[in-house]
Amino acid sequence: MTILTLGLLLFLGTHAVRIVADGWRTRQIERLGVRPWKAAYAAVSAAGLILIIWGFGLARCDAVTIWSPPLWSRHLAAVVTLPAMILVAAGYVPGSRIKARLGHPMLAGTALWAAAHLCANGRGEHVLLFGAILVWATIDFRSARRRDRAAGIRYAPGTAARDGIAIGVGSAGWLLFVAFLHAWLIGVQPI
Repeated sequence: MTILTLGLLLFLGTHAVRIVADGWRTRQIERLGVRPWKAAYAAVSAAGLILIIWGFGLARCDAVTIWSPPLWSRHLAAVVTLPAMILVAAGYVPGSRIKARLGHPMLAGTALWAAAHLCANGRGEHVLLFGAILVWATIDFRSARRRDRAAGIRYAPGTAARDGIAIGVGSAGWLLFVAFLHAWLIGVQPI
């Protein structure tokens, strides 16, 4: 699980810079410029993601079962990932009431997605992957909300129509992933 751990450190570490070193991040953006910063950020994130995928595949070969979740937890995870996908979609739909209420619905959706998968998977590589993502997303959500309050950021009230778009896009993405992509990409049919 060394490669998986390294990938998580690179990927989540990159995504945690603003949490632990926001001042340093700001200085680097000023020094390098926005585009070079984003290019470096993307490169390190991509390397981390590649290592996560590779490391997860390797870790599955030497799986250690930490607990055996009951069968119903798979079905619960499939259902809970629906609101998670809606929250992720709401993060990208401007003017939704969901975004206005949560501020950072993508992070909330990511945490919910990770918690659902953690509930349904008890092998070591799953616990490491989903546990790390859950911890990061929860801390990042709280940090982002704290930054918003400190900066006096208020999100526009949003409209029901924009909520409908987020719900529609999130639901369609969830249905596509559950019905087709999860089995094809991950090798497990969730329902």
